[in-house]
Amino acid sequence: MSFIYHLANKFELEQGFRPNVLTMNHQHFGRLKADLAAIPDLDMITRLLGMEIVLDDELVHPHVYWTATDWRRAVAV
Repeated sequence: MSFIYHLANKFELEQGFRPNVLTMNHQHFGRLKADLAAIPDLDMITRLLGMEIVLDDELVHPHVYWTATDWRRAVAV
């Protein structure tokens, strides 16, 4: 969780606005869910982070960025 917090703050300092997307692989997502075990569902986690979560198993490290894409409508399972 602290790594994600650091990424988001660095992005905000460099860009002047907060990121709205967090990309990570399933392993990192599992760790994030374990860190936030008291939060029962994904919607609450995304609201806490202020970012949509996009999973991509080709990523080695989590990344944050900003996009106008509404990921809630663009997600395919």
